[in-house]
Amino acid sequence: MSKWRDQALALAGIFQASVLVERLAKTGSAPEEQLHTAVHSLFQVNPERTEDVFDGMDKLLPGLRVSRELLRTRQHPEYTDCLRYALSILYLQRQLSKKQDLLAIIGSRLERARVQSEHFGLNHENVFSNLASIYTDTLSTFRFRIQVLGDFNFLQQQRVANQIRTMLFAGVRAATLWRQLGGSRLHLIFQRKKLLTATNQLIAEVEQANL
Repeated sequence: MSKWRDQALALAGIFQASVLVERLAKTGSAPEEQLHTAVHSLFQVNPERTEDVFDGMDKLLPGLRVSRELLRTRQHPEYTDCLRYALSILYLQRQLSKKQDLLAIIGSRLERARVQSEHFGLNHENVFSNLASIYTDTLSTFRFRIQVLGDFNFLQQQRVANQIRTMLFAGVRAATLWRQLGGSRLHLIFQRKKLLTATNQLIAEVEQANL
């Protein structure tokens, strides 16, 4: 069961980042705690447990709820853009996994960004700017680019653009975790019931702990 549990957490991480991308693009803002969780995940190199990547499974409750809806129905009108971002992130991560040179650059630059975050704090605009530049210099160089849809007035703001790129970056981090745990697109098709069962159990545990 722990295999499906871990995969369900990683999948929730992808969906949570995807929802944040959509929310930032359409409203110009997103919950501080969820942004914090995403940035935290980027700096976790050798976590002991899957939930440690996200600073605890309770931090993934929004993503777990989105995951539950999409695993139940495959399509959900409320999460059309979110699903598109999630599938795009999975594809982009697969392309990145073949580029050892870019992975090395990302690793060294993330370490510098982590040191910076210890000085400024995870949600500081300087940290978002740094992380966005890593994304731009590496993942944005692929022929495949993720098209983000939203309000132009928000998308042209540097702060929002930096946060969107950072959330896409965090989505790729969660997708890397998903692959490391044995996740694949075939699992989303043929193992949906097992992932949904694990997701429901995780949601129940978090909600019970929050009572």
